Amino acid sequence: MQLRLIRNATMVWDYAGQRILTDPYFAPKFSLPSYSGRSPSPIVELPLTPAQILAGVDLVLLSHLHSDHFDPEAQRLVPTTLPFYCQGVDARTLAEKGFRHVLGVETTLSWPAGTLTRIGGHHGQGSVETMMGTVSGYVLQAPGEPTVYWAGDSVLCDEVRAAIAHYQPDVIITHSGGALWADAAAQPTLIIMDAAQTVEVSQAVPQATVVAIHLESVDHGTVTRAALRAAVAEAGVTDRVRVPEDGETLTLTA
Repeated sequence: MQLRLIRNATMVWDYAGQRILTDPYFAPKFSLPSYSGRSPSPIVELPLTPAQILAGVDLVLLSHLHSDHFDPEAQRLVPTTLPFYCQGVDARTLAEKGFRHVLGVETTLSWPAGTLTRIGGHHGQGSVETMMGTVSGYVLQAPGEPTVYWAGDSVLCDEVRAAIAHYQPDVIITHSGGALWADAAAQPTLIIMDAAQTVEVSQAVPQATVVAIHLESVDHGTVTRAALRAAVAEAGVTDRVRVPEDGETLTLTA
């Protein structure tokens, strides 16, 4: 398997003979509103053009429809003929946007890259989670490929722990930027994993490689790559946590 981080949760995977694009977020730097009041987002440019990112893509896999995971620019540029796999609650919205081949994933299904299983998560807690809505991660399995668990926009929770324990994945992809969100009824709430939770994931399955993404791309993130690498080093798990730069390609095996 090859995984190329583009930016935030946008990745291109070569897996089981398929080129998979995840959570396309194509907005130019500073072109969208702020999430925290600190800066317009995204806070960095794409390392490649959208055309370069889309070259050879066979299908799209979406974790959810938040604006830093499928923004208006991506909705304009991603071909409507590409197959889209998404959580079931988002399928109708995608079809209404003109995408012609949308399949909502409720549990487990066969797809061109082997087997795809939806895993639930918690994008925060309390009133913040209610506002954030339903999010998903996915487990990918295919002969000759590593078992991959992409946790998506979730904090470390019972569903994530259960998926790790059950599937014993070879690769776990975490959203590790420590993003915070607040509403009128709540103090700032963690809505994706931070450094401590990422370290805990790496300790749960010692044989797995953790790939930490969703870093240094949106203005409500609180964890930098440098801080995460320092936390990983302090915990003694540097050999099994990868923190790729935007544009970097990783080769991952079982």
